[in-house]
Amino acid sequence: MIGRAALPPLQVIGELRCSQRLHHDAPRQSGLGRGGPGEIHVRQGLQNCLQDLAGFSHVWILFWCHLARGFRHQVVPPRDRKKRGVFATRAPQRPNPIGLSCVRLVRIEKRILHVADHDLLDGTPVLDLKPYLSYCDSVPDASVGYVGDLPDSAADHRPWWEQKGVPPPLVYRSRQANMAVNCDSPR
Repeated sequence: MIGRAALPPLQVIGELRCSQRLHHDAPRQSGLGRGGPGEIHVRQGLQNCLQDLAGFSHVWILFWCHLARGFRHQVVPPRDRKKRGVFATRAPQRPNPIGLSCVRLVRIEKRILHVADHDLLDGTPVLDLKPYLSYCDSVPDASVGYVGDLPDSAADHRPWWEQKGVPPPLVYRSRQANMAVNCDSPR
């Protein structure tokens, strides 16, 4: 039988703090040079685990997609119009909402890792950190399946409320109003 072994409980090792609060605030992927700065606050007692990490330019973050609710077997990814099997996407709504991102490590101050170019949201529980090793983590000639046929210029996120013909959720309506005020004000 597959999947019957009991898994040990996972322990959160830290939390990401940043200004990206909603999924529309974050880029669709880390490493695209569009994610804002963030801080990973590592749990007290794990500071010695950070020894020697400062020499790396990038780290892998394994995290829990804490805002994901349920999952579907098929989803429509950003830039696409067709449903794809969830395992052929990077959607956060998965059977186990575990995420993996490669981010730029800016610096370390005690138990705080300053990172950039990330796609995480504020409050994301961090499960593990690992150094990015270009000699074995990069596969330059890897095949990217259907993603290679998608337009690069398409938006990172699709406003689902437009597809359903309903007004945007309140949080997005207030954000749109603030953006309109900021755009209309003289500079």
